[in-house]
Amino acid sequence: PPPPPRRNRILAFLAATFLYAIFLNREGGAGAFLGGSRPDPLLSRAARRGVEAMVASGRTLTATTWNVAAINNNPFEYWLTADDKPEYEKLMVGVENFLEDPGDGDVSVGEVFTDIMYSELERRMTQVGWPSVKKYWESDFRRRKIVSGFLKDPGLGSKRLASMPDRVSNTIHVVGSDKGPECRPTVINMFDGDLSSLQQWWKEWEKFLFDKDLRIRDRDGNEQSTKVYQMLLPIKRAKYPDLTEEEEKVSLPLQTLCAAIFDAILVHMMNTVSNPDVWQPIKKAIVDGLVKEKVPRTLRILDKEYGRSDVIMLQEVSLELVDRARHGPLGRTHHIVTPANLDTGRDQNSAILLKKETFPSGHSGELTSTVTSLFPEGKDVPVADGDILAITATDRDGVPYVLVSFHGDTNGLATKPVLDAVLRACSSKSHLAAHSLVFGMDANTYERAKPGKQQGVRDFGAHFRSQGLSSCWGQDGADGVQPSNYTTFNARTYLQPQLNKACRSSDKRKGGDVNPKDFVLFGGKDFSVHRTWKDNTGEGRYVEGMAFPTLSFPSDHGILSTELRPKMDKK
Repeated sequence: PPPPPRRNRILAFLAATFLYAIFLNREGGAGAFLGGSRPDPLLSRAARRGVEAMVASGRTLTATTWNVAAINNNPFEYWLTADDKPEYEKLMVGVENFLEDPGDGDVSVGEVFTDIMYSELERRMTQVGWPSVKKYWESDFRRRKIVSGFLKDPGLGSKRLASMPDRVSNTIHVVGSDKGPECRPTVINMFDGDLSSLQQWWKEWEKFLFDKDLRIRDRDGNEQSTKVYQMLLPIKRAKYPDLTEEEEKVSLPLQTLCAAIFDAILVHMMNTVSNPDVWQPIKKAIVDGLVKEKVPRTLRILDKEYGRSDVIMLQEVSLELVDRARHGPLGRTHHIVTPANLDTGRDQNSAILLKKETFPSGHSGELTSTVTSLFPEGKDVPVADGDILAITATDRDGVPYVLVSFHGDTNGLATKPVLDAVLRACSSKSHLAAHSLVFGMDANTYERAKPGKQQGVRDFGAHFRSQGLSSCWGQDGADGVQPSNYTTFNARTYLQPQLNKACRSSDKRKGGDVNPKDFVLFGGKDFSVHRTWKDNTGEGRYVEGMAFPTLSFPSDHGILSTELRPKMDKK
């Protein structure tokens, strides 16, 4: 054994090392997660002094998260709460009744999309070099009933004969237009022309598909001139096996015919259940409120109700919103940060707004690429460019943060892998390990998830709690979640292509997407919840049991805001 003086020095060194490790572990910060790197001692001491100053001044941190997306193209897709427009509810119930029990209204397709219209379409398709689909028209489609034989035919859905051309041509973004996108003449988009008669509709539809010249960008970002029919895509039997070999060969003209029939039926139905002088102004009001005025209305809500937030984490943000925010009131009060790898195609990005008074220097770096590099090897994580934004920033008292905004996939299957990757990134380097994590997310979690297909909220709560995190919902629920504390309430109407997803007017709650999807997460050693509130009105309050968006609230996700108090006992 070593001599006593040397042995004593060794024991003293080991004891000091042990005590220092305990101290660092109690320091909190990102280094406490996943057993990663210990905090840099200098940064850790600076962070401690910052928290002491924050506590001494009584300052809290207010964090807000909001997925601002909702209606994309179809103003009628979701049930709206429009108490000041009773004619809206009457119209949508009329559509529902027509499709559920059409009675004598279930006329043949040939009475709506006429033989004359088909002959004109056949001539146009022949002129562009497409094969004839006349036999499909004469022996099949013209004889079908418009509701039971066409709109409700599952075969059309499985073959994508109506949905594929709708996806391509519904709303087309063009280069250099100050009028907005080009819209196919149909009920289910922002087309603002006259649809008061089938004759008027057909004249516009035919010109749009075959005559209109559009300037668009291809997938590589290059400008090109095209006509709409040239944008349609062949439907492949390898992907949609219900398609026959013969249908695959004529899929371009066949899907064009089906799209024309589909749009004709919608125009006929609207003018049957309502008057054009009633339903067209309703459509215009929805388009103005939730599409054309969506960005200004969203920014007004953020500025008026949440401009005092220290951190605002947004998801599914358009580049137009970012640009307007930077040149408006929010740009004067907040630094506005977007990912380096922006998604310009879908135009849906996460963003973070930092209050200039709280974060005078703005953000100090971006960690997004580090996060995505730490996804589990060999596992497909359904995340697209722009879905994640992870940054670092230091507040005015010297407290360093990792701040994250994240938009989850529809089923929430990316939520846990993304959270784990964020925590690995936080704990991978000593200079990050002392940072406090604040994470705003549209987690897309479900109260009653389909096992293996959706992310359950209770399972997600147990997961983040096991990592040392807490949520804005505090400890009131098991695992830090409250499964019935919903932040979404939306339900599809009958006026959209996927009728199997439609909800009756009396069944919005049972058949809709009513779930606890949104969270603010943070280190349990760093903060405690002072108060949390949610909002689906744009007025700082939440109306339970109300479907939204509404004509005044333009998103299908509620706003979630929480005021956090720093913890000194763990620092």
